[in-house]
Amino acid sequence: MFAMLAIMPLLEKRSSTPLYMQLYKYIRDQIEAGALKQGECLPSIRQLALHLDLSKNTIEAAYQQLLAEGYVESKARNGFTILPVEELVRPSITAAESLTNNLVSNINGQPVQYDFRYGDMELRRFPYEIWKGCLVDAVSEKTNEILGYGHPLGNHRLRYEIAKYIYESRGVICEPDQMIICAGTQQAVSLLCQLLPLNKIQIGMEDPGYDGVKTIFRNHGCTFTPIPLEHDGLSIDHLQESAAKAVYVTPSHQFPLGMVLPVQKRIRLLQWALERDAIIFEDDYDSEFRYYGQPIPSLKALDSTERVIYMGTLSKSFLPAARLSYIVLPKSLMDSIQPELMAYNQPVSPIIQQAVMLFMSRGHFTKHIRRMRRMYQSKHKTLTSSIAKRMGERVEVIGDMSGLHLLLHVKGRNSDELIHLAEQNKCRVYSPQKHWNDPVQCPSGYIMLGFGGLEESEIEEGISLLSEAWFPTGH
Repeated sequence: MFAMLAIMPLLEKRSSTPLYMQLYKYIRDQIEAGALKQGECLPSIRQLALHLDLSKNTIEAAYQQLLAEGYVESKARNGFTILPVEELVRPSITAAESLTNNLVSNINGQPVQYDFRYGDMELRRFPYEIWKGCLVDAVSEKTNEILGYGHPLGNHRLRYEIAKYIYESRGVICEPDQMIICAGTQQAVSLLCQLLPLNKIQIGMEDPGYDGVKTIFRNHGCTFTPIPLEHDGLSIDHLQESAAKAVYVTPSHQFPLGMVLPVQKRIRLLQWALERDAIIFEDDYDSEFRYYGQPIPSLKALDSTERVIYMGTLSKSFLPAARLSYIVLPKSLMDSIQPELMAYNQPVSPIIQQAVMLFMSRGHFTKHIRRMRRMYQSKHKTLTSSIAKRMGERVEVIGDMSGLHLLLHVKGRNSDELIHLAEQNKCRVYSPQKHWNDPVQCPSGYIMLGFGGLEESEIEEGISLLSEAWFPTGH
């Protein structure tokens, strides 16, 4: 007899939360609390269905959710076995829980329960105890490198770990001495603007494109040329017709429209850079989270002529609070700017860098990425299926191949009206129009939905409320 069969979860059949999610949460909480131990087997789907008087489909859906989030593993003839789970720090109320589980006020004083903000992440299952141990070990070293200002390029061992990671995950081949540790993408771009004469050339910029980078270019006196997008990303033809000598692109997950630049266009882009003697700034954010198709190599992995400056961040895959990103420069470019670069202080705390290095070198980062990839994939599936179920053909989903957000085109509607109606029904959604060079060009009815920081049940309930607000019965 399995221990689980002696426990009767309280399942509310009239609740708006599906039964499989209630059961999944119950088992998950039992595992995290230690009531269900590592190595124990869950009852078979048939046994638990009989025990709880539920359908086998409900039990299987709950088990599959546990499997997707790394709480159990499934082996032939052995069923579902509980995996070791890092002890989670669960204060009485976390910032994430205060946002998603309690009513908070928006700028208009309207109560909001479900916030689909892009940039929020899954922090409730971050391995806090392991990270705390790495921080303690980092401080314990008491060396000048850790307690001082640090090397201008950043912690050498951390640069080695990141170089190893991006080679294994993105095919980027580089030496640690080609890498600069930075404090976020905006700081990285600002540094490049200072070290390179970017204010003397035209910079091509995806339109629409990431407003945060456009702001940095603008504040440094750079002139950028908007390059329109096609159904598969940046228009290479328009780029070739422009006077640009550099271009900023997000090929792995175009921001905000979400398409992935195909390999044929990547090769054409590299050819343009060679012929134009130009630079490509590749922002490879969100590359870890891809939901359809096979991964495409990064531009840097395809670059044989040293035209690509590669930028990545750990904000989405690790912790935003670490404020840690990185730049990989071509060797020739690093050699030319290094004398000036040595006059800059390293912006990221050496203690944080050392702790992240320990987290990566001990294998925790790779394990964390795998867990987050499964979790976000499951959340993404819940979001898209909920939209299809609740809204059907009245909306169009845009850019759902990867990343932690998608765009929703609510046909025939105005985004300001949609945002107002959502807030009246306890949901917060956002317009992406600021990312267009001319915000008026953003199609009416476009809404940005981020899902990283919401639980699956919250996603389902939030989409249900949005559907009620936007498509009331009889309309």
